[in-house]
Amino acid sequence: MEFRDYPDREMLALSLADQLASQLAQHLRAHPSASLCVPGGTTPSPVFETLSGTDIDWDRVTVFLGDERWVDGDHKRSNTRLLRRHLLKDRAAGANYIDLYTGADRPDDATGPLAEALAPHLPITVALLGMGNDMHTASLFPGADHLAAAMAPDAPPLMAIRAEGAEEPRITLTRPILSGAFNIHVLIMGPEKREALDRAARLDPMEAPIRAFLDSAIVHWAE
Repeated sequence: MEFRDYPDREMLALSLADQLASQLAQHLRAHPSASLCVPGGTTPSPVFETLSGTDIDWDRVTVFLGDERWVDGDHKRSNTRLLRRHLLKDRAAGANYIDLYTGADRPDDATGPLAEALAPHLPITVALLGMGNDMHTASLFPGADHLAAAMAPDAPPLMAIRAEGAEEPRITLTRPILSGAFNIHVLIMGPEKREALDRAARLDPMEAPIRAFLDSAIVHWAE
């Protein structure tokens, strides 16, 4: 794990956005397309605001979330709603976006079609992960109903998952898909997240799912 400590959140957002854009651009110099997997929530919004204006060939980039709550894209808790507001605009409006919410009654019914849609864009070029205070990442929650299956080496690309405290059912990319990314970044902010990260580094991934990705990741933190 490489740990990068920034003097403030603004510097983190600017620097991280530049790193993500540079890795996508570098990949596009040698390949016809690239993929960017991003987290939901409000923490990455400043990164997305900067990234959306970067001058790369966005029409050759496919963007998708690492997980999504099973709610309509106009719902206030939809991660897609946040992405459209903060990332999929300006120059990045030209990116191809794969929405993990399909409108099916249950996320369980969407995993097959979504796996087919994502297949051409794997391995992920750049994956940006977040982390909760409970050390979950994507929707890989400690104690979730299908966590063991989602963390297994032979896990399917996506799984429906339900966990106490997660409110809605969710759909998530699984460990092998996320860990197979060419570039992995973890974004955390504040002292609680720093403490949780330090704790996760000493635990088993089933107790702290973010632990499964730390050895290959660059972690970005600001107070």
